[in-house]
Amino acid sequence: MPAHEATAVERIYKRISELPPDIEIARQAYLQPIIDIGLRAGFRREELEPYGEYKAKINHRAFDRLGGRSDGKLILITAMTPTTAGEGKTLTSVGLAQAMGKLGLSHMLCIREPSLGPTFGLKGGAAGGGYAQVLPMEEINMHFTGDMHAVTTAHNLLAATVDNHVFHGNELDIDPRRIVWRRVIDLCDRQLRQCEIGLGTRFDGFPHVTGFDITAASEIMAILALATDLEDLHHRLARVIVAFRRNNEPVMAGQLEVVGAMMVLLRDAINPNIVQTIENTPALIHCGPFGNIAHGCNSVRSTCLALKVADYVVTEAGFGADLGAEKFINIKCRAAGLRPHAVVFVISCRALKRHGGTAPDRLTEGDRVAVEKGLDNVRVHLENLSKFGVPIVAAVNRFSFDQPDELNRVFEFCREFGVPAALSEVAALGGEGGIELAQKVVRAVGDADASRFRFLYDEKDPIKAKIETIAREMYRADGVDYEEEAEAGIRLLEKLQLDRNPLCIAKTQSSVSDDPKKLGAPSRWRLTVNDVRISNGAGFIVVLTGKMLLMPGMPKHLNMAQIGVDHEGKVFGLS
Repeated sequence: MPAHEATAVERIYKRISELPPDIEIARQAYLQPIIDIGLRAGFRREELEPYGEYKAKINHRAFDRLGGRSDGKLILITAMTPTTAGEGKTLTSVGLAQAMGKLGLSHMLCIREPSLGPTFGLKGGAAGGGYAQVLPMEEINMHFTGDMHAVTTAHNLLAATVDNHVFHGNELDIDPRRIVWRRVIDLCDRQLRQCEIGLGTRFDGFPHVTGFDITAASEIMAILALATDLEDLHHRLARVIVAFRRNNEPVMAGQLEVVGAMMVLLRDAINPNIVQTIENTPALIHCGPFGNIAHGCNSVRSTCLALKVADYVVTEAGFGADLGAEKFINIKCRAAGLRPHAVVFVISCRALKRHGGTAPDRLTEGDRVAVEKGLDNVRVHLENLSKFGVPIVAAVNRFSFDQPDELNRVFEFCREFGVPAALSEVAALGGEGGIELAQKVVRAVGDADASRFRFLYDEKDPIKAKIETIAREMYRADGVDYEEEAEAGIRLLEKLQLDRNPLCIAKTQSSVSDDPKKLGAPSRWRLTVNDVRISNGAGFIVVLTGKMLLMPGMPKHLNMAQIGVDHEGKVFGLS
């Protein structure tokens, strides 16, 4: 751990502990016109389509102009297994980008769009925090530029079209019991997980069982995040499997004359959104697939564009490294021909204490023993990340209640593991609090050896071999158990020759295992696979494990209880 004068440490602790609410900090920030931000980032005026004064979309002209330019360096932010308190992965991403701005480096931030469901439910917003935020945070956390609504509408249009086809004669001989395309909504609502629709008279449709997933789990969201251009988007949408005929043949969206209408809905949504950080550095925020039930990365389109205009691109992957980082590399990098030049691994003492057994309501208290035990979780993730052959830098996100001996132990552990580490104080100090981290990341990028980069498995391997590789190498499971439905799903995909795709494992984010109650570094357990499905348009196989659900429920104590609008029309309560 770097040496700090006692007075300096006390000053930083004091500033962290006295931080005003995120939304108040955001309101005090000076926002520059988004056109100015975009021009400084390397885009031209005709390439920017403003949505108000402080956000814009970047259109196809930028891609056409920059297509031949060489790429910058890609930096992935990931973290240890998260707790409900949040450990600062997005905060670190924003702060690192701001620190690179302080160092005068050409840089760009690329992160995901927040979902409304968790914003109103448990998590709150997803725009960073303190003095490391992306702005305007209220709009980013709410409707933004309408991308989430476009995905929701396109998805549900396809669902309505399938049902309408069956109602009007069913020329494709769809088996009503095997319509697999559900509906979506961008809210958390457990009541909608399983539904029976089409009740009433024969004019009200035909009865069948279906349900709703959250929009972030939609295959349309995954497709939008992985599509390289409009042509690719069209091909992917046409390949979506929506149902099966009575002869067991799959029915795809392209057979229903609906893809053109879906393209109209998604025409603008495919373009990345540009905003700014609290320090006026450029940020692309685009697409928001969840990391526990989807592949958890922002769009290929925004990442590739950023790499054309910036020397360093900072991006993140959802939840812990066992989910987000694994999928970022094995799905997104494989699909887009990308590779990270460095990985930043976020650690916090409060997460260590939680994984070490400290009760949630006592995480602000010192507990060196729990910190020590919690480091087992860090060890698992660092060992896993090292298998990809990418340099790793640890970012220790400081909170005001962290004890010096706890922080010292974390830095000592990183030295023992051979991973450079830096204290991250970006919440309190903005970019200034991430300069040491930025310097170490730049050094790691310079030391990267492209020949060492590798995927975890060959996508052409049998499905079970791929599942077992991830279970063993990432989750440390002793083996895999398959439910009957999963066995049937694997046999079907093999029969349809759709088994040669990467895997997107849907697993709890709260544990390395498939049981959210098993904290730390669980051992002597077996992964349970409940179902195996194809997301044919996205180009990956979805493996459902444990008790994973594609529609979250609301908690008893809701974040929305503190959200509202004051008499001046200003939003309050977002964080």
